[in-house]
Amino acid sequence: MPSEKRLIWTIAITQLVGWGCLFTPFQLMIAPMEQELGWSRAQISGAFTLGLLVSGLMAIPAGRFVDRHGGRAPIAWGGLVGAVVLAAWGQVQHLWAFYALWVVLGAVQAASLWGSAMAVMVSAIREPMRAITAVTFITGFTGTIFLPLIAVLNDALGWRGALLVLAVLQAAQTPLALWGLSGTSPKSREAAPPVPLGPILRRPAFLGLALCLSAHSFIGVGLGAHLVLLLKEKGIGEAWVITLVALHGPFQVAARAGLYWLGARVRVVAVGTFACALLPLGLAWLWWAPPVPVWLLGFVLCWAIADGLLTIVRAGAPVELLGKQGYGAITGALTASAVLPRAMAPAVIALIWQGTGSYAVVPPLLVVVGMIAFAAFFWAARDKR
Repeated sequence: MPSEKRLIWTIAITQLVGWGCLFTPFQLMIAPMEQELGWSRAQISGAFTLGLLVSGLMAIPAGRFVDRHGGRAPIAWGGLVGAVVLAAWGQVQHLWAFYALWVVLGAVQAASLWGSAMAVMVSAIREPMRAITAVTFITGFTGTIFLPLIAVLNDALGWRGALLVLAVLQAAQTPLALWGLSGTSPKSREAAPPVPLGPILRRPAFLGLALCLSAHSFIGVGLGAHLVLLLKEKGIGEAWVITLVALHGPFQVAARAGLYWLGARVRVVAVGTFACALLPLGLAWLWWAPPVPVWLLGFVLCWAIADGLLTIVRAGAPVELLGKQGYGAITGALTASAVLPRAMAPAVIALIWQGTGSYAVVPPLLVVVGMIAFAAFFWAARDKR
């Protein structure tokens, strides 16, 4: 078994690189692909949605594999397959091939990203929540590092060349994963038989968590796709819009740093309750605040703290409420339950804008979704094992 410090750094780096290379590039590739290939934005975005759906469908089998065999193989070899897909994406000429690549990329994301990494930490580290918080502190800088890097690569090498560089970076994490995660796979005699999911899926703790995390995913992906346009429509200048959106990352990391400092002194359920209470409060702030940038700082602060903490709650609450046994399969089921809200959020908000001619209805809608998240988490927290 590797040292906990080595394990934490391995997970942090492989996840930082994995999210930066396998997930972040898409939004910066849309415009140059439209221009060169002549595909519509809807056609290109459909491949990303397909990848999200495949990732969700593959989450449960990927989780079961990690429960039985550990996360070393899916993180290392899945990540290497991801590098091959990135290189192939850089050569793509046909829309059908682009969609096929995103089917594979969705499976790679399910195997090598968040779920597998958290399952390794829960099974191998004495204080997994503190370790998970440390990892999310580092991965919180994914966008800060990779968005400007990808933009520079696009300008210097074009989108095809940028994807080849990202493929090399992604492949480079494989030796690290093989070394850093060696010894974490359970011995065959220690591997527990698959946990029957049926009784777990019917428990209020699971149902409440699933509903809460689905609501959080809808809000997060929806805001990620439309917040810039929503703030501009509200009358905020472009420079302030960029500043407000950019502050989400530092506020999020600061919240995680505070949780790391508190360590074992707080339960995940308490953190989740606090974060879920902030969620509708921040969205109500967005709804009611006047079009003054300083006033909107309150919304950014509440949303960033809630978003940052709920990422940790997503990893830790299943352990506290449902136990460690079958953690990979359980978290896979939670991921699968959030796939449709996550995939549909940008389109739903776009349809609202198209139908009403403005984003005015969106903030109150998100407030309602945030209140559903709070009520669902409260329901889950009351289910005692």
